[in-house]
Amino acid sequence: MRFDALIFDFDGVLLESEYEGNRHIAEYLTAIGHPTSPEDSMANFMGLAGREFIDAIETWIGRSLPEDFHGARETENRRALAEGVAEVEGAIRFVRALPEALPRAIASSSNSHWIATHLDHLGIRDAFDGRIFSGREHVARGKPAPDIYLHAAAQLGVPIERCAILEDSPVGATGAVASGAHVLGLCAGNHCGPDHGARLRALGVRDIAHDFAEVARLLA
Repeated sequence: MRFDALIFDFDGVLLESEYEGNRHIAEYLTAIGHPTSPEDSMANFMGLAGREFIDAIETWIGRSLPEDFHGARETENRRALAEGVAEVEGAIRFVRALPEALPRAIASSSNSHWIATHLDHLGIRDAFDGRIFSGREHVARGKPAPDIYLHAAAQLGVPIERCAILEDSPVGATGAVASGAHVLGLCAGNHCGPDHGARLRALGVRDIAHDFAEVARLLA
């Protein structure tokens, strides 16, 4: 492998949660009178968290979100945590094939409980245990700031320039590129349309992979 460590985003890279989450948001907004497709949701909200996420939705609909939005999202999140979400195709096999000694971490906008629970569902929590980092919990500034990637690299003890980052969202890719790591744009999830790779390249992502077999080739 050309790099000394590998840092993974989570939603949309290992877990097919980006499409599922954005589909739910689109259905909710459409039901309250703001027709929105999953593609609209992914184009405008994907990769955002916290206040930035809410601000983006309210800009899209031109008004404040109803109070029940947060309850609806929490209900959907509880369902996903209980039932699990599918892997991005090939993700489990790829993780299990990594050299055992290769330092690796997850650097995500999601909270640690979400990440760890879904890693349990996927059966690969042991591959990342103790190396799960959340932009909500471990740094002051989440994505698109580079802080969570820099934090992950520091915890792994590897210079960020010697790390490769797998990212799928424009928001995450912006921070990953700014960190100084080598960034691979992964377009393997169901949320990635035909122009997704071009959007990531426009942000400075050097390599684009459409499946994990291509990731392996780019890392070799």
